[in-house]
Amino acid sequence: MSDGVRFDFMHFMPYPHLPENHKDYHSMWVDFPNKFYDPKKGAELYKRYLAELILAEKVGFDAVVVNEHHNTAYSMMAAPNLIAAAIIPQMKKAKICVWGTPPNLEYPNRLAEEYAMLDVMSEGRLEVAFPLGTGMEYWANPINPASARARYRESIDIILQAWTQDGPTTYYGDFYTYRYLNPWPRPYQKPHPPCYIVGTGSPETVELAARLGFGYSAVFVSKQRAFELNQQLRRSSAEYGHPVRPEQLPLQVITYVAETKEKAEEEAIPHLRFFFEDALRTTPTFLAPPGYLSVAELKKRAALADKLHGGFSFDNVNESFFVAVGTADQVVAQLEEWGGRMGTSHYNLLAAIGDMPHWKVVKNLSLIGQDVIPRVRAGAAAERRVAAE
Repeated sequence: MSDGVRFDFMHFMPYPHLPENHKDYHSMWVDFPNKFYDPKKGAELYKRYLAELILAEKVGFDAVVVNEHHNTAYSMMAAPNLIAAAIIPQMKKAKICVWGTPPNLEYPNRLAEEYAMLDVMSEGRLEVAFPLGTGMEYWANPINPASARARYRESIDIILQAWTQDGPTTYYGDFYTYRYLNPWPRPYQKPHPPCYIVGTGSPETVELAARLGFGYSAVFVSKQRAFELNQQLRRSSAEYGHPVRPEQLPLQVITYVAETKEKAEEEAIPHLRFFFEDALRTTPTFLAPPGYLSVAELKKRAALADKLHGGFSFDNVNESFFVAVGTADQVVAQLEEWGGRMGTSHYNLLAAIGDMPHWKVVKNLSLIGQDVIPRVRAGAAAERRVAAE
């Protein structure tokens, strides 16, 4: 990473080969029939997506990000640790970020072991995020959503204990009991890999990140809400004695660069439409199973539902979320403006959007690497020089 500025490339690995009548289905999650999955096409997609992740390092990205979802064409990464293991030998410097597996959907000791393996295999390039998981995940796993948050907190405590305390140790909790918590191997990084909480704005998860000294990334919330959450994290973290560093606040930005703004919109908007109108399409029942959200939080999510799951409008999405679609000049200006307002030097770019074909992803990554990343770095370095004078 140069000049204190960091760029990640995040991939969802979608399955875009949907049947012509897919809009007849009320959700692309949970109960969308898996008979529509063709393993031969899936194999080709995995090859392509792995190549795109590896390309990101070659064109100048500092990290690649993979994550986990279940029972959905939105993502073919039900096990992101497998993807991480596949790319570690093919990448030399980039950080490998698993952001991530909901720890309450796994046996936490096993997740601690798998992450430790990846950290050792990559010689300390692993980063980890702990999401609670979307409501849809709880229809795919036999976990009571009403106990999700308590189980989530306990799982993280177990993982941190496994990483930081010499074993064997014991743990007696409400959900897990370990007489011998003694994982082999242990993480390469000490005391453990950098950790984040990923969420959609629940006060409980922001407070947890502050207490643990983790970073925090708000996803699929409005620009104003993301700003408020960053401010909330700073206040709460200070109370716990954990000052927040700029790199601990990844800013998720949907990004597409082309020769002109008109060409960028022409090339990107169809895939943004697929992403918001099709890939993210689900039902209120699947999105918020009983007990998953507090009443107050449920009201907040309902107010934003039209932005995520209603009819697609590029103007609406562009206004509500961090979307940088335009020339390199325009994208650089937007990233610098948003980074300054959000107090971050860490950009997590969604640069493979929806059903975007390979040639567009390659073009986008190449232009970002050639014309955006170096200029944002140079701008940050110039600001520091001015501040030092």
